[in-house]
Amino acid sequence: MSTPAMRPDAGALYRRYLSAVMLHGHASAKACELGATDLYALNTLELTGAMTPGELAVRTGLTTGPTTRLIDRLEQAGYVRRVPSPDDRRKVIVELIGKPAGLDAVMAPARHRVGEILRGYSPEQLETLFDYFTRAAAAYQEATDELRADA
Repeated sequence: MSTPAMRPDAGALYRRYLSAVMLHGHASAKACELGATDLYALNTLELTGAMTPGELAVRTGLTTGPTTRLIDRLEQAGYVRRVPSPDDRRKVIVELIGKPAGLDAVMAPARHRVGEILRGYSPEQLETLFDYFTRAAAAYQEATDELRADA
């Protein structure tokens, strides 16, 4: 991640940032009495929409057995439901129907702090930041797909 124009500690700073985001996700899940993968699955369903259990397995990195147990937990908690696929009634689709009641309150302090940081940037800087988020998300997804293909 280092180029001549970058700070020498850029890699460490970036890893520290990613670790902080990941740890916050784990702490947020625990505060909502969820596992980190459960919260990640809910986020995936919210961002992507309903999907088959197999698609959810791929997106969470779980095998079929743990994915079934994940969906069972989320369904029992009232966050998702299984519905017949409109395309093929032999398939089921997992759709989001709720989220942990305390999730917004748990996330509010971090959102507030990050919002304060973002307010310090110019519109042009914000455009650059959000361009980075968009392109980096795609880069990480491509790298993940490559790792999975090699496994």
